[in-house]
Amino acid sequence: MDNKQQKLTEVKSKFHQKDNKSLIVGSIIATIIAITPYLFYLYESVPDVKVWNTFLFTYNSGYFESANVAMWILTSKLIPLLLLFIWFFTCRHWWYHVLLVPISMYSYQIFITLNDDLKYVDSNQLIYLIPIMAIIIPSIYLIRAQIFNKINEASKSMEELEEEFKISPKNYWQKIKQYF
Repeated sequence: MDNKQQKLTEVKSKFHQKDNKSLIVGSIIATIIAITPYLFYLYESVPDVKVWNTFLFTYNSGYFESANVAMWILTSKLIPLLLLFIWFFTCRHWWYHVLLVPISMYSYQIFITLNDDLKYVDSNQLIYLIPIMAIIIPSIYLIRAQIFNKINEASKSMEELEEEFKISPKNYWQKIKQYF
């Protein structure tokens, strides 16, 4: 009896550790999401000058002619990108790879924003997104087709089939590895 009780105690302890870890990670993610409005308004601390000197770097806002405007545009791209990354890495639905399309769009926009020589920030981005969309959209459609084939062949509900397609890695590094 003591051996069974000891094993039960060990199992409970492992579940407690897992619950504590997920509570900490969830709290960090919730805090990041909660402070995004404050992160967005960080641009207001940037002076309205063409050349912004700090102790870390010097920023010359070529096209925008104001470091404040450049940082406003940059934060308007970085904050949605941050939220999309959080959604991508925490989503457990079968369609989460579709989030790579807006992630790549915002990444491209940030790259273009940082390039001072361009005149239009949000131009021609669809051309660069076509290869990514050409891979992701058919993949999502094929997964959807598999789900509906299984629905027609089996007596499972849509929720049960979606649960089958969920990917649940055990730790952070396994979750990162599954995307590459």
